[in-house]
Amino acid sequence: MAIVGNTNSLLERVPERTLERALERVVSGEPLDRAQALYLYTSPDVELEALAEAAQELRSRGRGSTITYSPKVFLPLTNLCRDRCRYCTFRRDPAEPGAHWMEPEEVLSVARSGEALGCKEALLSLGDRPEAVFPEAREWLRQRGFGRTLDYVASISDLLHEETSLFPHANPGLMARSDLSRLRESNVSLGLMLESTATALFAAGAAHEDAVDKWPQRRLRTIQEAGELKIPFTTGILVGIGETAEDIVDSLLAIRELHLRYGHIQEVIVQNFLPKPGIPMHDWPAPAPRAFARTVAIARLIVGGEMNLQAPPNLSPGHLELLLDCGINDWGGVSPLTLDFINPEAPWPNVERLASVARSKGLDLRERFAVYPEFVRRPEFFSPRVWKRLRERSDAAGYPVPASRIAEPERVAERG
Repeated sequence: MAIVGNTNSLLERVPERTLERALERVVSGEPLDRAQALYLYTSPDVELEALAEAAQELRSRGRGSTITYSPKVFLPLTNLCRDRCRYCTFRRDPAEPGAHWMEPEEVLSVARSGEALGCKEALLSLGDRPEAVFPEAREWLRQRGFGRTLDYVASISDLLHEETSLFPHANPGLMARSDLSRLRESNVSLGLMLESTATALFAAGAAHEDAVDKWPQRRLRTIQEAGELKIPFTTGILVGIGETAEDIVDSLLAIRELHLRYGHIQEVIVQNFLPKPGIPMHDWPAPAPRAFARTVAIARLIVGGEMNLQAPPNLSPGHLELLLDCGINDWGGVSPLTLDFINPEAPWPNVERLASVARSKGLDLRERFAVYPEFVRRPEFFSPRVWKRLRERSDAAGYPVPASRIAEPERVAERG
Protein backbone atom coordinates (compact mmCIF):
# COMPACT_ATOMS: atom_id res chain seq x y z
CA MET A 1 0.00 0.00 0.00
CA ALA A 2 1.24 3.45 -0.84
CA ILE A 3 0.17 6.37 1.32
CA VAL A 4 1.64 9.08 -0.82
CA GLY A 5 2.16 12.76 -0.31
CA ASN A 6 0.74 15.45 -2.56
CA THR A 7 1.77 19.00 -3.36
CA ASN A 8 -1.69 20.52 -3.72
CA SER A 9 -3.29 22.80 -1.13
CA LEU A 10 -5.08 19.88 0.48
CA LEU A 11 -1.87 18.80 2.19
CA GLU A 12 -0.49 22.19 3.15
CA ARG A 13 0.54 22.52 6.75
CA VAL A 14 -2.24 23.68 9.05
CA PRO A 15 -2.14 24.99 12.61
CA GLU A 16 -2.44 22.38 15.34
CA ARG A 17 -5.67 23.89 16.67
CA THR A 18 -7.24 23.66 13.21
CA LEU A 19 -6.44 19.95 13.12
CA GLU A 20 -7.84 19.51 16.61
CA ARG A 21 -11.07 21.21 15.59
CA ALA A 22 -11.35 18.99 12.52
CA LEU A 23 -11.03 15.85 14.63
CA GLU A 24 -13.44 17.24 17.21
CA ARG A 25 -16.06 17.75 14.49
CA VAL A 26 -15.63 14.16 13.31
CA VAL A 27 -16.01 12.78 16.82
CA SER A 28 -19.15 14.85 17.34
CA GLY A 29 -20.74 13.10 14.37
CA GLU A 30 -20.06 15.44 11.47
CA PRO A 31 -19.30 13.26 8.41
CA LEU A 32 -15.98 13.67 6.67
CA ASP A 33 -16.04 14.79 3.07
CA ARG A 34 -13.49 13.53 0.56
CA ALA A 35 -11.06 16.43 0.93
CA GLN A 36 -11.10 16.23 4.74
CA ALA A 37 -10.63 12.48 4.71
CA LEU A 38 -7.69 12.69 2.32
CA TYR A 39 -6.05 15.39 4.39
CA LEU A 40 -6.36 13.42 7.61
CA TYR A 41 -5.22 10.21 5.93
CA THR A 42 -2.23 11.45 3.98
CA SER A 43 -0.90 14.59 5.62
CA PRO A 44 2.45 14.24 7.41
CA ASP A 45 1.09 16.77 9.92
CA VAL A 46 -1.47 14.27 11.21
CA GLU A 47 0.07 11.72 13.53
CA LEU A 48 -1.37 8.21 13.73
CA GLU A 49 -1.89 8.72 17.45
CA ALA A 50 -4.21 11.68 16.80
CA LEU A 51 -6.27 9.66 14.34
CA ALA A 52 -6.36 6.70 16.73
CA GLU A 53 -7.55 8.83 19.63
CA ALA A 54 -10.39 10.23 17.53
CA ALA A 55 -11.25 6.75 16.21
CA GLN A 56 -11.41 5.33 19.74
CA GLU A 57 -13.66 8.12 20.92
CA LEU A 58 -15.94 7.69 17.92
CA ARG A 59 -16.15 3.92 18.55
CA SER A 60 -16.89 4.49 22.23
CA ARG A 61 -19.75 6.85 21.43
CA GLY A 62 -21.21 4.63 18.74
CA ARG A 63 -20.47 1.08 19.90
CA GLY A 64 -19.65 1.31 23.60
CA SER A 65 -17.00 -0.95 25.11
CA THR A 66 -18.00 -4.26 23.50
CA ILE A 67 -15.75 -6.06 21.01
CA THR A 68 -17.44 -8.91 19.15
CA TYR A 69 -16.58 -12.02 17.18
CA SER A 70 -18.54 -14.78 15.44
CA PRO A 71 -17.70 -18.44 16.20
CA LYS A 72 -17.91 -20.11 12.82
CA VAL A 73 -17.13 -22.99 10.55
CA PHE A 74 -15.56 -22.05 7.22
CA LEU A 75 -17.09 -24.06 4.37
CA PRO A 76 -15.26 -23.58 1.04
CA LEU A 77 -17.94 -25.04 -1.26
CA THR A 78 -15.61 -24.87 -4.25
CA ASN A 79 -12.30 -23.23 -5.04
CA LEU A 80 -12.91 -23.23 -8.78
CA CYS A 81 -13.22 -19.64 -10.00
CA ARG A 82 -13.36 -17.87 -13.33
CA ASP A 83 -11.35 -14.91 -12.00
CA ARG A 84 -7.58 -14.88 -11.62
CA CYS A 85 -6.73 -12.28 -9.01
CA ARG A 86 -2.98 -11.94 -8.74
CA TYR A 87 -3.03 -12.13 -4.93
CA CYS A 88 -5.18 -15.25 -4.52
CA THR A 89 -4.03 -18.69 -3.36
CA PHE A 90 -7.58 -20.01 -2.94
CA ARG A 91 -8.70 -20.47 -6.57
CA ARG A 92 -7.95 -23.50 -8.73
CA ASP A 93 -8.56 -24.71 -12.26
CA PRO A 94 -10.31 -28.09 -12.42
CA ALA A 95 -7.14 -30.03 -13.26
CA GLU A 96 -4.98 -28.40 -10.60
CA PRO A 97 -4.03 -30.26 -7.41
CA GLY A 98 -6.40 -29.32 -4.62
CA ALA A 99 -9.33 -28.40 -6.85
CA HIS A 100 -12.52 -29.50 -5.15
CA TRP A 101 -16.24 -29.21 -4.49
CA MET A 102 -17.79 -29.96 -1.11
CA GLU A 103 -20.56 -32.52 -1.31
CA PRO A 104 -23.62 -32.00 0.94
CA GLU A 105 -22.56 -34.84 3.22
CA GLU A 106 -19.17 -33.23 3.80
CA VAL A 107 -20.78 -29.86 4.47
CA LEU A 108 -23.06 -31.39 7.10
CA SER A 109 -20.22 -33.32 8.72
CA VAL A 110 -18.13 -30.19 9.19
CA ALA A 111 -21.13 -28.15 10.27
CA ARG A 112 -22.13 -30.66 12.95
CA SER A 113 -18.59 -30.78 14.27
CA GLY A 114 -18.71 -27.00 14.51
CA GLU A 115 -22.03 -27.15 16.34
CA ALA A 116 -20.45 -29.39 18.95
CA LEU A 117 -17.77 -26.75 19.52
CA GLY A 118 -20.28 -23.94 19.97
CA CYS A 119 -20.21 -22.40 16.49
CA LYS A 120 -23.16 -20.27 15.40
CA GLU A 121 -22.16 -19.32 11.84
CA ALA A 122 -21.69 -21.37 8.68
CA LEU A 123 -19.57 -19.23 6.36
CA LEU A 124 -20.01 -20.33 2.74
CA SER A 125 -17.14 -19.16 0.57
CA LEU A 126 -16.34 -20.05 -3.03
CA GLY A 127 -15.08 -18.90 -6.39
CA ASP A 128 -17.04 -16.74 -8.79
CA ARG A 129 -19.15 -18.55 -11.43
CA PRO A 130 -16.76 -21.37 -12.40
CA GLU A 131 -19.43 -22.87 -14.68
CA ALA A 132 -19.04 -19.86 -16.97
CA VAL A 133 -15.57 -21.01 -18.07
CA PHE A 134 -15.09 -24.63 -17.01
CA PRO A 135 -17.04 -27.51 -18.63
CA GLU A 136 -16.02 -29.65 -15.65
CA ALA A 137 -17.87 -27.29 -13.32
CA ARG A 138 -20.99 -27.37 -15.47
CA GLU A 139 -20.91 -31.15 -15.51
CA TRP A 140 -20.43 -31.45 -11.75
CA LEU A 141 -23.42 -29.20 -11.19
CA ARG A 142 -25.54 -30.95 -13.86
CA GLN A 143 -25.01 -34.35 -12.28
CA ARG A 144 -26.45 -32.97 -9.06
CA GLY A 145 -29.38 -31.21 -10.65
CA PHE A 146 -28.07 -27.65 -10.72
CA GLY A 147 -27.49 -25.23 -13.56
CA ARG A 148 -25.36 -22.70 -11.67
CA THR A 149 -23.06 -22.57 -8.69
CA LEU A 150 -25.34 -20.04 -7.02
CA ASP A 151 -28.19 -22.55 -7.20
CA TYR A 152 -25.99 -25.02 -5.32
CA VAL A 153 -25.15 -22.37 -2.72
CA ALA A 154 -28.87 -21.78 -2.15
CA SER A 155 -29.51 -25.51 -1.78
CA ILE A 156 -26.66 -25.90 0.72
CA SER A 157 -27.92 -22.88 2.65
CA ASP A 158 -31.34 -24.52 2.90
CA LEU A 159 -29.74 -27.77 4.03
CA LEU A 160 -27.77 -26.06 6.78
CA HIS A 161 -30.84 -24.21 7.98
CA GLU A 162 -32.94 -27.36 8.05
CA GLU A 163 -30.41 -29.85 9.43
CA THR A 164 -28.25 -27.80 11.80
CA SER A 165 -28.51 -24.95 14.29
CA LEU A 166 -25.98 -22.86 12.36
CA PHE A 167 -26.93 -19.65 10.59
CA PRO A 168 -25.66 -19.62 6.99
CA HIS A 169 -23.74 -16.55 5.82
CA ALA A 170 -22.80 -16.83 2.14
CA ASN A 171 -20.03 -14.97 0.34
CA PRO A 172 -20.51 -16.35 -3.20
CA GLY A 173 -19.22 -13.43 -5.29
CA LEU A 174 -21.41 -11.34 -7.57
CA MET A 175 -25.13 -11.96 -7.16
CA ALA A 176 -28.05 -10.87 -9.30
CA ARG A 177 -31.17 -9.54 -7.63
CA SER A 178 -32.91 -12.90 -8.02
CA ASP A 179 -29.95 -14.66 -6.38
CA LEU A 180 -30.00 -12.26 -3.46
CA SER A 181 -33.73 -12.89 -2.98
CA ARG A 182 -33.26 -16.64 -3.13
CA LEU A 183 -30.33 -16.69 -0.69
CA ARG A 184 -32.20 -14.41 1.72
CA GLU A 185 -34.64 -17.29 2.34
CA SER A 186 -32.13 -19.21 4.45
CA ASN A 187 -29.13 -16.90 5.00
CA VAL A 188 -29.09 -14.62 8.00
CA SER A 189 -26.77 -12.22 6.16
CA LEU A 190 -24.74 -12.08 2.96
CA GLY A 191 -21.38 -10.65 2.02
CA LEU A 192 -19.33 -9.36 -0.88
CA MET A 193 -16.05 -7.50 -0.48
CA LEU A 194 -15.95 -4.36 -2.60
CA GLU A 195 -12.15 -4.54 -2.30
CA SER A 196 -11.55 -1.31 -4.20
CA THR A 197 -13.16 1.21 -6.52
CA ALA A 198 -9.81 1.56 -8.34
CA THR A 199 -10.16 0.77 -12.05
CA ALA A 200 -6.37 1.08 -12.43
CA LEU A 201 -6.15 -2.35 -10.78
CA PHE A 202 -7.42 -3.83 -14.08
CA ALA A 203 -4.39 -2.66 -16.05
CA ALA A 204 -1.94 -5.21 -17.48
CA GLY A 205 0.00 -6.78 -14.65
CA ALA A 206 -2.17 -5.23 -11.94
CA ALA A 207 -4.02 -7.15 -9.25
CA HIS A 208 -7.37 -7.45 -11.07
CA GLU A 209 -6.12 -7.70 -14.65
CA ASP A 210 -7.96 -10.98 -15.24
CA ALA A 211 -10.81 -10.67 -12.76
CA VAL A 212 -13.98 -9.57 -14.52
CA ASP A 213 -16.10 -9.99 -11.39
CA LYS A 214 -14.05 -7.43 -9.47
CA TRP A 215 -15.20 -4.44 -11.56
CA PRO A 216 -16.28 -1.89 -8.93
CA GLN A 217 -19.60 -0.95 -10.48
CA ARG A 218 -20.68 -4.57 -10.69
CA ARG A 219 -19.91 -5.14 -7.02
CA LEU A 220 -21.48 -1.87 -5.95
CA ARG A 221 -24.63 -2.86 -7.84
CA THR A 222 -24.85 -6.13 -5.89
CA ILE A 223 -24.41 -4.25 -2.60
CA GLN A 224 -27.05 -1.72 -3.63
CA GLU A 225 -29.57 -4.39 -4.59
CA ALA A 226 -28.99 -6.12 -1.26
CA GLY A 227 -29.96 -2.83 0.34
CA GLU A 228 -33.10 -2.56 -1.74
CA LEU A 229 -34.03 -6.08 -0.61
CA LYS A 230 -33.20 -5.35 3.04
CA ILE A 231 -30.48 -7.93 3.50
CA PRO A 232 -27.91 -7.43 6.28
CA PHE A 233 -24.68 -7.14 4.35
CA THR A 234 -20.95 -7.36 4.98
CA THR A 235 -18.46 -5.63 2.71
CA GLY A 236 -15.08 -3.94 2.93
CA ILE A 237 -11.78 -3.09 1.33
CA LEU A 238 -8.58 -5.00 0.59
CA VAL A 239 -5.54 -2.89 1.41
CA GLY A 240 -2.14 -3.13 -0.21
CA ILE A 241 -2.87 -4.51 -3.72
CA GLY A 242 -1.76 -1.44 -5.65
CA GLU A 243 -4.43 1.10 -4.76
CA THR A 244 -3.70 4.71 -3.81
CA ALA A 245 -4.78 6.65 -0.76
CA GLU A 246 -7.42 8.32 -2.92
CA ASP A 247 -8.74 4.90 -3.92
CA ILE A 248 -9.05 3.83 -0.29
CA VAL A 249 -10.96 6.96 0.67
CA ASP A 250 -13.22 6.70 -2.39
CA SER A 251 -13.99 3.04 -1.62
CA LEU A 252 -14.94 3.81 1.98
CA LEU A 253 -17.07 6.76 0.91
CA ALA A 254 -18.89 4.58 -1.63
CA ILE A 255 -19.71 2.05 1.11
CA ARG A 256 -20.85 4.82 3.45
CA GLU A 257 -23.13 6.28 0.78
CA LEU A 258 -24.86 2.97 0.16
CA HIS A 259 -25.42 2.46 3.87
CA LEU A 260 -26.84 5.96 4.27
CA ARG A 261 -29.33 5.18 1.51
CA TYR A 262 -30.41 1.70 2.62
CA GLY A 263 -29.24 1.10 6.20
CA HIS A 264 -28.24 -2.49 5.46
CA ILE A 265 -24.45 -2.62 5.72
CA GLN A 266 -23.82 -4.36 9.00
CA GLU A 267 -20.04 -4.40 8.87
CA VAL A 268 -17.08 -2.89 7.04
CA ILE A 269 -13.96 -5.05 6.89
CA VAL A 270 -10.52 -3.52 6.44
CA GLN A 271 -8.33 -6.41 5.32
CA ASN A 272 -4.61 -6.27 4.70
CA PHE A 273 -2.96 -8.09 1.80
CA LEU A 274 -0.28 -10.60 2.73
CA PRO A 275 2.15 -11.94 0.10
CA LYS A 276 2.32 -15.72 -0.27
CA PRO A 277 4.50 -18.13 -2.22
CA GLY A 278 3.12 -19.18 -5.57
CA ILE A 279 1.04 -16.11 -6.38
CA PRO A 280 1.99 -13.52 -9.03
CA MET A 281 2.24 -10.90 -6.27
CA HIS A 282 4.48 -13.07 -4.09
CA ASP A 283 7.15 -10.36 -3.86
CA TRP A 284 4.67 -7.50 -3.41
CA PRO A 285 5.20 -5.77 -0.03
CA ALA A 286 2.55 -6.15 2.63
CA PRO A 287 1.24 -2.94 4.23
CA ALA A 288 3.44 -1.89 7.12
CA PRO A 289 1.63 -2.29 10.47
CA ARG A 290 1.38 1.42 11.25
CA ALA A 291 0.36 2.27 7.69
CA PHE A 292 -2.36 -0.36 7.87
CA ALA A 293 -3.42 0.89 11.29
CA ARG A 294 -3.75 4.37 9.80
CA THR A 295 -6.12 2.93 7.20
CA VAL A 296 -8.19 1.31 9.94
CA ALA A 297 -8.38 4.61 11.82
CA ILE A 298 -9.44 6.63 8.78
CA ALA A 299 -12.01 3.95 7.99
CA ARG A 300 -13.57 4.50 11.43
CA LEU A 301 -13.59 8.25 10.90
CA ILE A 302 -15.24 7.89 7.48
CA VAL A 303 -17.88 5.25 8.23
CA GLY A 304 -18.75 6.73 11.61
CA GLY A 305 -19.08 5.52 15.16
CA GLU A 306 -22.17 3.34 14.79
CA MET A 307 -20.84 1.16 11.97
CA ASN A 308 -19.27 -2.17 12.89
CA LEU A 309 -15.62 -2.11 11.82
CA GLN A 310 -13.54 -5.26 11.55
CA ALA A 311 -9.91 -6.11 10.88
CA PRO A 312 -9.10 -9.85 10.67
CA PRO A 313 -6.99 -10.75 13.71
CA ASN A 314 -5.25 -13.71 12.07
CA LEU A 315 -3.71 -11.35 9.48
CA SER A 316 -2.18 -9.05 12.13
CA PRO A 317 -1.47 -11.37 15.06
CA GLY A 318 1.31 -9.21 16.48
CA HIS A 319 -0.64 -5.96 16.32
CA LEU A 320 -4.02 -6.68 17.89
CA GLU A 321 -3.67 -3.88 20.45
CA LEU A 322 -2.87 -1.40 17.70
CA LEU A 323 -5.99 -2.36 15.74
CA LEU A 324 -8.15 -1.86 18.82
CA ASP A 325 -6.48 1.49 19.37
CA CYS A 326 -7.50 2.49 15.84
CA GLY A 327 -11.20 1.95 16.36
CA ILE A 328 -12.31 -1.54 15.38
CA ASN A 329 -15.13 -3.12 17.37
CA ASP A 330 -15.15 -6.60 15.83
CA TRP A 331 -12.75 -9.43 15.05
CA GLY A 332 -14.98 -11.18 12.50
CA GLY A 333 -15.44 -14.90 12.23
CA VAL A 334 -13.09 -17.04 14.32
CA SER A 335 -13.21 -20.82 13.99
CA PRO A 336 -12.30 -23.43 16.58
CA LEU A 337 -12.36 -26.07 13.83
CA THR A 338 -11.61 -24.95 10.29
CA LEU A 339 -8.84 -23.00 8.62
CA ASP A 340 -9.11 -19.59 7.03
CA PHE A 341 -9.03 -21.18 3.58
CA ILE A 342 -8.37 -17.82 1.92
CA ASN A 343 -5.27 -17.32 4.10
CA PRO A 344 -4.42 -20.87 5.21
CA GLU A 345 -1.01 -19.85 6.49
CA ALA A 346 -2.63 -17.52 9.05
CA PRO A 347 -4.16 -19.47 11.98
CA TRP A 348 -7.08 -18.07 13.93
CA PRO A 349 -6.08 -16.58 17.27
CA ASN A 350 -7.18 -18.17 20.50
CA VAL A 351 -10.41 -16.58 21.74
CA GLU A 352 -8.92 -16.26 25.21
CA ARG A 353 -6.12 -14.21 23.67
CA LEU A 354 -8.66 -11.90 22.01
CA ALA A 355 -10.49 -11.52 25.32
CA SER A 356 -7.26 -10.72 27.15
CA VAL A 357 -6.26 -8.07 24.61
CA ALA A 358 -9.72 -6.53 24.85
CA ARG A 359 -9.54 -6.39 28.65
CA SER A 360 -6.16 -4.69 28.46
CA LYS A 361 -7.89 -1.88 26.58
CA GLY A 362 -10.88 -1.68 28.89
CA LEU A 363 -13.11 -3.56 26.46
CA ASP A 364 -15.22 -6.70 26.74
CA LEU A 365 -15.21 -9.51 24.17
CA ARG A 366 -18.63 -10.92 23.32
CA GLU A 367 -19.86 -13.62 20.98
CA ARG A 368 -22.33 -12.64 18.24
CA PHE A 369 -24.26 -14.23 15.41
CA ALA A 370 -23.25 -13.85 11.75
CA VAL A 371 -25.69 -10.94 11.82
CA TYR A 372 -25.09 -8.08 14.24
CA PRO A 373 -27.29 -7.53 17.31
CA GLU A 374 -28.86 -4.30 16.07
CA PHE A 375 -30.43 -6.18 13.16
CA VAL A 376 -31.68 -9.14 15.17
CA ARG A 377 -34.85 -7.39 16.39
CA ARG A 378 -35.81 -6.07 12.96
CA PRO A 379 -37.91 -8.71 11.18
CA GLU A 380 -38.00 -6.76 7.91
CA PHE A 381 -34.38 -7.83 7.33
CA PHE A 382 -35.08 -11.58 7.34
CA SER A 383 -37.20 -14.27 5.80
CA PRO A 384 -39.88 -15.57 8.19
CA ARG A 385 -38.06 -18.81 8.94
CA VAL A 386 -34.71 -17.11 9.62
CA TRP A 387 -36.46 -14.53 11.79
CA LYS A 388 -38.20 -17.26 13.77
CA ARG A 389 -34.89 -18.99 14.53
CA LEU A 390 -33.20 -15.73 15.50
CA ARG A 391 -35.97 -14.98 18.00
CA GLU A 392 -35.61 -18.43 19.50
CA ARG A 393 -31.86 -18.18 19.93
CA SER A 394 -31.18 -14.56 20.90
CA ASP A 395 -31.52 -12.49 24.04
CA ALA A 396 -33.19 -9.11 24.35
CA ALA A 397 -30.04 -7.35 23.13
CA GLY A 398 -29.67 -9.55 20.04
CA TYR A 399 -26.80 -11.74 21.22
CA PRO A 400 -26.81 -15.57 21.30
CA VAL A 401 -28.22 -17.24 24.38
CA PRO A 402 -26.70 -20.50 25.69
CA ALA A 403 -28.20 -23.59 24.10
CA SER A 404 -29.65 -24.66 27.45
CA ARG A 405 -31.69 -21.45 27.60
CA ILE A 406 -33.21 -21.51 24.10
CA ALA A 407 -36.95 -21.15 24.53
CA GLU A 408 -39.42 -23.66 23.18
CA PRO A 409 -40.96 -22.46 19.90
CA GLU A 410 -44.43 -22.25 21.45
CA ARG A 411 -43.21 -19.99 24.24
CA VAL A 412 -41.31 -17.81 21.78
CA ALA A 413 -44.47 -17.38 19.74
CA GLU A 414 -46.38 -16.35 22.87
CA ARG A 415 -43.71 -13.83 23.76
CA GLY A 416 -43.65 -12.15 20.38
